[in-house]
Amino acid sequence: MSLAQIMTMLDLSDLQFALAAIGLLILLVVAIFNLKFARARRKARESANLSAEARFAGGFADAERVEPSFSSAAPLPIQSIQYQSIDPRIDCVITLRFDEPILGGEILKEINAWPALDGVSSARWICEGLSADVNAAEDWEVLHPETPYSDLQLAIQLASRRGPIGVLELSDFCSRVQGLAETLDSQIDMPSVNTMLEAATELDAMAAESDIQLSINVLFSENFSWSALQALMLQRGFKLARNGRQFEYFDQEQLLFTSAELDPNGLVPQLTLLLEVPLVDSELRPFERMLGEGIEIAQASHGRLVDDNGTNLTEAAVISIRQHLETLYANLETGGIAAGSSTAIRLFS
Repeated sequence: MSLAQIMTMLDLSDLQFALAAIGLLILLVVAIFNLKFARARRKARESANLSAEARFAGGFADAERVEPSFSSAAPLPIQSIQYQSIDPRIDCVITLRFDEPILGGEILKEINAWPALDGVSSARWICEGLSADVNAAEDWEVLHPETPYSDLQLAIQLASRRGPIGVLELSDFCSRVQGLAETLDSQIDMPSVNTMLEAATELDAMAAESDIQLSINVLFSENFSWSALQALMLQRGFKLARNGRQFEYFDQEQLLFTSAELDPNGLVPQLTLLLEVPLVDSELRPFERMLGEGIEIAQASHGRLVDDNGTNLTEAAVISIRQHLETLYANLETGGIAAGSSTAIRLFS
């Protein structure tokens, strides 16, 4: 029977037939991926010789920020980084519920058996457990090997400055969690992939509107030598950055703003101060303080404040910036991601 006869018999249009073919192809790819993953997982479990506690120490994947390249060979590497709590505002959360409490060590053993395959993922994922101890606080916590848990939640960050999470990256994570749920014989509560992808797109769009960097330029009347500029900046309370090419301004341990990178081996005609708006708490008034430092530096160097086109910065322009900032901060608050919060720092990095 020819293809045309099959389409006629099933009363399918060309578009409907194409969509059906694509659907079957996707199902076939997923089936192949799951088969490969199951085999790799069994092999990894057999050869694992590191303790779960040592390999997971604080362990949430925060790989180098490179272009995602997820396929059946894409890893979710476990690294030791500072613990960050799951936040449903920026994370897709999958919950596992156990009929009987399971020790954290057993859970960690299964997670650490996930195959470490070639390549690097930009995925940021976190897992937390709910202690089954009746005397423990009813809070989600990083897993401890000797603690029994009644519930487990795993989450992957939906967006960052690299953009929204990709479908392959998300599918890989979900497949791993589903495999974990089967191994631990647990109930699983997982949103649909489409729901997660839509949430990622919306989060990315909101973040794009709020990802603002403000700059103030001090144009010197005469070129500054590096040593003279460094002396002035240190006197103003700036610190030289580790790269030795820019200056940083802190409020105690909170970075407020920086300078653009400069050439320490040449003369400096202009200094640019930069503020990453969503990364600094608005209560610290970072723009006003950056503006104040710019004015002081301009006066000390007999320079002037200019915009990016070299035109003198006017009071009207400053007022406009302040109004824009008020709107921006309000939008972040409305979205539940206040500037300078741990959630904002995760999202805008």
